[in-house]
Amino acid sequence: MANTRRFSDTVRADLENSVEFRRALLSEAVTCMVSGDVDTGKIVLREYVNGTVGFLKLGAALGRSPKSLMRMLSPAGNPQARNLFEMIAYLQRIEGTVLEVRASNAAAA
Repeated sequence: MANTRRFSDTVRADLENSVEFRRALLSEAVTCMVSGDVDTGKIVLREYVNGTVGFLKLGAALGRSPKSLMRMLSPAGNPQARNLFEMIAYLQRIEGTVLEVRASNAAAA
């Protein structure tokens, strides 16, 4: 039988080793949310946080309980926009990237 790793372990390893992957995953989380798939966006963002800064450091930086932040990004979580965007702004700063939202023609997409 082949040795396999859990998906989250694979993602965490990729996040640790690749700046491009980290930035792409953060971008994907925000893209999902902006396009209306908030549930997937929260899952992706949770994987990103777990594999990078961690909820303890994120909570300290934002002045919030790490457990509260974990609940926000849980499947049943319903974060306020202010909290979510504050989290994303911090993650962009530590990643050294700026995400942009651009309008596009829906028929072309």
